[in-house]
Amino acid sequence: MEMTDLNEQELNRRAALQQLKDLGIDPYPAEEFPVNATSKEIKEGYDADKGNFNDISIAGRIMSRRIMGAASFVELQDEHGKIQVYIKRDEICEGEDKTLYNTVFKKLLDIGDIIGIKGFAFITQTGQLSVHAKSLKLLSKTLRVLPIVKEKEGELYDAFSDPELRYRMRYVDLIVNPHVRDTFIKRTKIVSTMRDYFNEHGYLEVETPILQPIPGGAAARPFVTHHNALDIPLYLRIANELYLKRLIVGGFTGVYEFSKNFRNEGMDRTHNPEFTCMEIYIAYKDYIWMMEFVEQLVERIAIALNGKTKFDVWGNEIEFKKPYRRLPMLEAIKEYAGVDISGMNEAQLRKTCDDLNIPISPSMGVGKLIDAIFSEYCEKHLIQPTFITDYPVEMSPLTKRHRKDPALTERFELFVNGKEVANAYSELNDPIDQLDRFHDQIKLQEKGDDEAMFIDLDFVRALEYGMPPTSGLGMGIDRLAMLMTDSTSIQEVIFFPQMRPEASHKKTE
Repeated sequence: MEMTDLNEQELNRRAALQQLKDLGIDPYPAEEFPVNATSKEIKEGYDADKGNFNDISIAGRIMSRRIMGAASFVELQDEHGKIQVYIKRDEICEGEDKTLYNTVFKKLLDIGDIIGIKGFAFITQTGQLSVHAKSLKLLSKTLRVLPIVKEKEGELYDAFSDPELRYRMRYVDLIVNPHVRDTFIKRTKIVSTMRDYFNEHGYLEVETPILQPIPGGAAARPFVTHHNALDIPLYLRIANELYLKRLIVGGFTGVYEFSKNFRNEGMDRTHNPEFTCMEIYIAYKDYIWMMEFVEQLVERIAIALNGKTKFDVWGNEIEFKKPYRRLPMLEAIKEYAGVDISGMNEAQLRKTCDDLNIPISPSMGVGKLIDAIFSEYCEKHLIQPTFITDYPVEMSPLTKRHRKDPALTERFELFVNGKEVANAYSELNDPIDQLDRFHDQIKLQEKGDDEAMFIDLDFVRALEYGMPPTSGLGMGIDRLAMLMTDSTSIQEVIFFPQMRPEASHKKTE
């Protein structure tokens, strides 16, 4: 960065940085600063009668300060919140030399700088819990100005609220918007709650390849790369399903993975090209058993995050307590779209879509036509947790045919607040049927469907060695986090969502 690109405040901070160095003060010291307390621990545990927290070592950012002659107050922010620090010149400056207070603290430190404080907790005359500083150490000098929110006459100024800036500079967002940190703490708790639940049942967490020779397990456009040493194309994983089912063939009873998946598709408030998915496969179970398993899991997550099963999400009060409604897909279309599409062929479905004013394309087969009707007319009505079950076979190339109707499959998706958050099957384990359905996907590719599945002959070979009856489940962690944290955009629950490069970072041609 050229110095001419800096504004006045940034130039002043660089000048202060040099003055600190001239005084012999390292603005980025290497040695450890031994923290033994946090703002939260002090606030929750301090007892004036006990006189505890009398030897505190705490560190954080200066978020505000009031300088009053020989004494000052600083608002210090650490990972857990903010706490006031009382700094007295003669306490932190032993002897005659008052440079640390008069020059360093008052003139060369800025809001945003990271400092370490050693001292003790006490209650001020105004009744505020504070830390009385016995020593102060600069741990990191900041060169940019934080967008600290200021309030004047009821109006807020300098709020860091522009979504693009917040997502692009998440590090600043986390500093100045404390609620953002809470969202990501909850996201982590979702994953840990799920992991505990699976481990309690005795299922094994595993890892499967991200770089795959065949992008299988879902209908989606993959990202393509090239392996130089092998001189072959490889694909970033769109799903880990086929690898996990290979492990079931190999003899594991239950396996699961939290995987990063990649799909070369559009971006909107519920889609990011890189996303996190949990998939679990359990031998000797079916999709009916899996519905009960999912109900218990989702209810447990709701309680772990919010302490209750009923709370508001996107303006709707959602009850996550089991059991959930179970509604076959064709019945849902009949209920909400007012048409019975049972037994319709592709031509009849196209006419139905035209009659319902649903836009379609020539590349769409039976499965996508049915999905278009369902998406347009049904999803928005599925506010309370609802299992949509028994999908037509054309929509589910990896799913076992329904035990009562071979035109359907034993599949469900869980919808909440009009969005799908889980997808599960009784897994197809007939290798001949599986190969036939892969061939049907090739026909869709030939029609121009660039999301149709590839044929994975090694997976078919694995099935030929015998896979036991198995139920599988996939849950999008990002969308589940949106739901459980009442976030309206997927970018709110991904630390660093995909964005266009800044103009200054683009490569010059």
